[in-house]
Amino acid sequence: MIKIHKEGYLTLAIVAVCLLLLNVLVYFLFSEAQNVRTGVGVFSFILFLAVASFFRIPRRRLHNDDNLVIAPADGKIVTIEEVFEPEYFKDRRIQVSIFMSPANVHVNRSPISGRVAYTKYHPGNYLVAWHPKSSTENERFTSVIVDEEQNFEILVRQIAGKVARKISNYLQVGEEIEQGNELGFIKFGSRVDIFLPLETSIKVSLKQKVVGGKTILAELPADD
Repeated sequence: MIKIHKEGYLTLAIVAVCLLLLNVLVYFLFSEAQNVRTGVGVFSFILFLAVASFFRIPRRRLHNDDNLVIAPADGKIVTIEEVFEPEYFKDRRIQVSIFMSPANVHVNRSPISGRVAYTKYHPGNYLVAWHPKSSTENERFTSVIVDEEQNFEILVRQIAGKVARKISNYLQVGEEIEQGNELGFIKFGSRVDIFLPLETSIKVSLKQKVVGGKTILAELPADD
């Protein structure tokens, strides 16, 4: 049985009511056309299942290792590059970006365990998620998580896109979060950027498909 994320309850209720009203209307308007009523009914059922799939939470065994950075989202790696991060670190970092299509699972998970040091919502535009400026100009939510034992911190940025216009973030500054736990949700896809220290060893490649909570993105630098 499919498990539905809480972010989908209201959306699915609205879709269900609209489809029910559509079918009632078709029933009375096309009382003599059984094929039309059947077609609309089948279409409604398929559409409801498609919307429900956007909010699915599959069962999966999550990867947990304090020396590793785990993918925060399902999707495809679209960026691996050294950049200047101006919002929080204000220095150069390795940016790894994951593009989430509407077909992907939309739950966002914490790449590491640690303390939430910073969160900030930024209103913005809705450029397509793969646009180079979407990371700084689109609606987005920035979170920074600090692993004080490993002396390591990362920035996770949830970015809205052309279709995805609803970002949810559940983190509060000062709270502790475990690797793999939910940090938020982006409705209908979009993109997640992760900013890592330059000495981090990246374990993924461009265009690689990753699985949130399972795929190893990077390995922390070994202690000297």
